[in-house]
Amino acid sequence: MPEPATGDVVIRRAEAADAPGVADVWLRSFTAALPTVVRPRSDDEVRDYIRDVVVPLRETWVADAPGAGVVGMMVLNGAQLSQLYLAPEWRGHGLGDRFVQLAKERSPGGLTLWTFQINEPAHRFYERHGFVAVERTDGSGNEEHEPDVRYEWHPRQDRTDREATPS
Repeated sequence: MPEPATGDVVIRRAEAADAPGVADVWLRSFTAALPTVVRPRSDDEVRDYIRDVVVPLRETWVADAPGAGVVGMMVLNGAQLSQLYLAPEWRGHGLGDRFVQLAKERSPGGLTLWTFQINEPAHRFYERHGFVAVERTDGSGNEEHEPDVRYEWHPRQDRTDREATPS
């Protein structure tokens, strides 16, 4: 498979017609990244929820690649980055970085997010972007009943990190 070309990828607000692509990315990414986590909803229920709730009622963004369609998705709920998923073949090419930068621009006062404790790659990714783990739970508060961790980002953390890093 050829290397994905991220330079031509457009990040934009999702439209109703994007819902099937958003659902496909979500399902493929979740399966690839979290194979041991049991999903409480069937694929069809996920597709319906994304079509009926996520895309029309949430601040949903997509990464749209020429010839490939939707290859990534992010959902913001105020200062909460509630979902960020990339098609598995598009990981490691800077799209996640672009989504996080957009989230920081949209919520300049700070962000919070949850991820599963088992998802070590996500921990490394968010920590690299200045997020700090502030809470761990046993998972009793999420649908999957999977232990999770809450991360926060505050803009002054980024300034402090840049000031401490020699140029």
